[in-house]
Amino acid sequence: MARQFIYQMKGLTKRLGTGKELLSNIWLSFYPGAKIGVIGANGAGKSTLMKIMAGIDKDVEGELWMDPDARVGYLEQEPKLDETLDVRGNIEKGVARKRSILDAYEAVNMRFAEEMTDEEMDALIQQQATLQDEIDAANLWDLDRQIEIAMDALRVPPGDATVEHLSGGERRRVALCRLLLSQPDLLLLDEPTNHLDTESVAWLEHHLQDYAGTVVFITHDRYFLDNVAAWILELVNGRGVPWEGNYSSWLEQKEKKLREADKAASRRKTLQRELDWIRLGKGAKRNLTKARLRRYEELVSGGGGDQRDERRLDIAIPPGARLGDVVVSARNLQKGFGERLLIEDLNFDLPRGGIVGIVGPNGAGKTTLFKMIVGEESPDRGHLQVGETVELSYVDQFRDDLTDTRSVWENISGGHELMHVGRREINSRAYVAAFGFKGGRQNQPVGTLSGGERNRVHLAMLLQTGGNLLLLDEPTNDLDVETLRTLEEALLQFAGCAVIISHDRWFLDRIATHILAFEGNSQVVWFEGSYSDYEIDRKRRLGVEADQPRRIRYKPLQR
Repeated sequence: MARQFIYQMKGLTKRLGTGKELLSNIWLSFYPGAKIGVIGANGAGKSTLMKIMAGIDKDVEGELWMDPDARVGYLEQEPKLDETLDVRGNIEKGVARKRSILDAYEAVNMRFAEEMTDEEMDALIQQQATLQDEIDAANLWDLDRQIEIAMDALRVPPGDATVEHLSGGERRRVALCRLLLSQPDLLLLDEPTNHLDTESVAWLEHHLQDYAGTVVFITHDRYFLDNVAAWILELVNGRGVPWEGNYSSWLEQKEKKLREADKAASRRKTLQRELDWIRLGKGAKRNLTKARLRRYEELVSGGGGDQRDERRLDIAIPPGARLGDVVVSARNLQKGFGERLLIEDLNFDLPRGGIVGIVGPNGAGKTTLFKMIVGEESPDRGHLQVGETVELSYVDQFRDDLTDTRSVWENISGGHELMHVGRREINSRAYVAAFGFKGGRQNQPVGTLSGGERNRVHLAMLLQTGGNLLLLDEPTNDLDVETLRTLEEALLQFAGCAVIISHDRWFLDRIATHILAFEGNSQVVWFEGSYSDYEIDRKRRLGVEADQPRRIRYKPLQR
């Protein structure tokens, strides 16, 4: 008989050490085969909910029930690997049960050469048939091919690589590959798209759409939510609110509910802007990106985001001086490391009002290009010119300049009640509140924050310097959807040029006027248009190869 539910929680309550309720009296039932995206602000309890469902956090109140016949698999934010095994060995642990069936089938076949009675032969034939049925049902005949496909698609390091020296992102890709191949009945994924490039994310979407089990996942990737989720579970004020439909459907329902309740006008406006963008046709979206380039003079003369209403708690990026005709220009640019050629014969001109999204696999050379722009690295060949009027503001991906023992407000403001943001002096408490830290939360030690909250503190610190060329390296990692929307609006109002490395396709579609794509084999493509337009062009150029993620390859460096 088919199971009605795979997991249930009745009156689930989770208290923090202070006694405050993080999750409060949640009643939910999870259907077999359901695809559920979990959303909520940073610190709302999303990761805690995952740990509870995985059976790791048992210090809770209420009643929890898991189908006793179901297997659960959990991808945590910092997964553990077996240091005694190489990459392939760790992945093989995920298919150990499947491998044992194949081994048993092989052992049975070997026994047919032995002498035995008719009864023993009948029993052996029956055992062979049973094992063959299991292999057919699980499609195990090509298990090794399935492993290779998953390793290639997720850009996993070579199978014989030791795991001791892998980066955090590489470890997560190995753990995700192992987990997907194990095929648990309840699959719990905490930020599965982090450290994946856009091609790997697209492969993962297709894989989960066809996944037979129940999938519960936390992500801030709104295209991923749109393409995979059939339900949205929103965590708000400790409550778990289920919404049927994908992310776009949730936006519609949420905006309607807020409108009917006639409250949260500023929140409604933000949702409405995103809804309006979703409803636009492709041609209209393309016109929006072109309109930004035409609006550069208007943004500069109006001060861009620097002229915001002081009472609104929105992120505003202070502008720098007016840009000249040359922002950054590359001609026949080439750069390599070791024996690898990362960039070959790259040409582009950054437009003054442009927002350029940089996409491509990890390790392809995206951050290296930033380092050349800021002068930390030099081209091997060719020419890279940074305009004389350019004032750089660089937000890198390594956020190690926070002091854990100091409060949010102290880290951002330096302890000053008044602070300079661009060319203006403003109240530091109001500025900190603009990044979502209000009231007593400004006094919270940074060391107690979640990853997304730390990212917001880091952005607040570095965006206050001003500049007319903004370089952002993975700014969207771990940010909640609300902060992402606010950052999008701030960038659209920024009176300057921005270059952004990101794997968040929705984010890039909202803001990018151009795409700089690292496509492998040392080739970098400059494309005028949104990310969606670039994807159409890439598939036209590459055909079926466009949908086959593979480990990144480079041309050898010629010296």
